[in-house]
Amino acid sequence: MKTIGLIGGLTWYSSIDYYRYINEAVNKKLGGDEAGRIILYSVNYGEIKKLTHQNNWAAIADIICNAAIKLQNSGANIILLGANTMHYIFNNVEKAVSIPILHIADATAIEIKNKNLKKVALLGTKYTMQFDFFKERLAQFGIKTLIPCETEIEIINSAIYNELAKGIFLRETKEKFLTVINNLKQHGAEGVILGCTEIPLLIKQDDCDVPVFDTTLIHASAAVEFALS
Repeated sequence: MKTIGLIGGLTWYSSIDYYRYINEAVNKKLGGDEAGRIILYSVNYGEIKKLTHQNNWAAIADIICNAAIKLQNSGANIILLGANTMHYIFNNVEKAVSIPILHIADATAIEIKNKNLKKVALLGTKYTMQFDFFKERLAQFGIKTLIPCETEIEIINSAIYNELAKGIFLRETKEKFLTVINNLKQHGAEGVILGCTEIPLLIKQDDCDVPVFDTTLIHASAAVEFALS
């Protein structure tokens, strides 16, 4: 079994799910008392959040690259960036190490293709929705991405940073997300990507009548496939 290196703390709420999903998947495949080999490097989310709001991506890249190097030196065979937004600096991190880094958008695109969908909605931080780093990876798989209008982007982004990242999950916030999803469905979205690792803590497949793509679960599952290959 190969060792999975996880850069977590982005936030620790979703890092818990990464750890659980990886171990559950390994146990399901191997049975008995088997669990995953995982090295977790948890960064200070408060520092990352401050730098994100300052658009200081160079400083963020330094922190995440340093974490990746430490995971590699500790024996990791593959690295996961445990947050969609952090994939904005994916290329920086990829250059900093010599082991594979599993891109969350690639893993998600494969799941979307498996369901034969061509147009999906993308929810996440404003950076994930408005920057091209996620959408361009999907486009390489022939998948078109729809994002909300400016007002809805601000609603979602505010909820992520001011509620979900703090472990606050409100019914009214859930209703707002579902309204956004329904609006995007009216514009042709055949499914919805929960492109922030905290959103799946709020929105579940049972809440939607189109396929929901939980990027946390998808990312973790793909890492297990690699680890057991």
